Amino acid sequence: MQCGSEVAPRACVDIHTLEAVALAATRSAAVASYAWVGRHDQKAADAAATTAMREALADAPGRGTVVIGEGEKDDAPMLFNGEVVGNGHGPDFDIAVDPLEGTSFCAKDLPGALATIAFGEPGTLWSPGPGFYMDKIVVPPRAKDVIDLSDPPERTLVKVAEALGKKVSELRVVIMDKPRHKELIARVLRAGAAVQTPAGGDVGGSLAVLLPTLDVDLLLGVGGTPEGVMTAAAVRALGGGMVGRLAPQRDEEAEAIRAAGMSVDRVYRCDELVAGDAFFVATGVSGGPLLGRPRECDGTTIAESLLISKGQVRHVTHTTFEAFPA
Repeated sequence: MQCGSEVAPRACVDIHTLEAVALAATRSAAVASYAWVGRHDQKAADAAATTAMREALADAPGRGTVVIGEGEKDDAPMLFNGEVVGNGHGPDFDIAVDPLEGTSFCAKDLPGALATIAFGEPGTLWSPGPGFYMDKIVVPPRAKDVIDLSDPPERTLVKVAEALGKKVSELRVVIMDKPRHKELIARVLRAGAAVQTPAGGDVGGSLAVLLPTLDVDLLLGVGGTPEGVMTAAAVRALGGGMVGRLAPQRDEEAEAIRAAGMSVDRVYRCDELVAGDAFFVATGVSGGPLLGRPRECDGTTIAESLLISKGQVRHVTHTTFEAFPA
């Protein structure tokens, strides 16, 4: 990431320093929200994660601008769009963030809740303006050149299966279990593919597609725009495929998109959603096949994170000499 250009330029900070900042931010959010696992209070869990992440980012060496956050869509505590974090002594960078992805999973003590963030070079992370939802397809690298949002799902399944050297009946597809996806799920099942239907966890589903150990072939359906941009950072870093377009779920959202001069018909490629160097970080909150939950052992807190950057996936275990928050 490049340094900002000013009359008195700030010192450069290398990418590894910013990766450490992002890891500290998601770890702090994960540990804070873990105190609310199973307590059926989504807003309290969100607020704990957001406050902890904001505090962790406050001293970041540089100036980070939140391009897209999650709270506005859910009327939840949030790092708001346009918020600036960091100490100003270093490079500018963009941020896409959801301090607690899978809030309901955390509240109900179900696997899949994550603290998530993506950093990118200034101006590289797409801003959806007033668009809260987007339709998307995410696939592994071998299928990245065959996806098209104008295709019916049956055609997408055939093309992806061919690219992966599989039969449609061998495909495993992630589609969130939402009322808006009832017909989509039915059509994919009729076509012969297997369907995983988590209640949420758009980012987690996309990561399952990108990481071969989790045995998922593609993600389909409508999810949040913050999740879409963070997913695109991971997709770009790992050479996968992704396309997306705005998919407003209410008349007010559609009107706001039109008023902003944006189109609900335009399809964005991955390199338009993330137009430069970026990386993605997640830390486990409620556990699951991707990342374990934070745990306390002999006065230390241990958390598990995933860092995806420039073709690499790193699993990071944080151990700190402090107990869980009371």
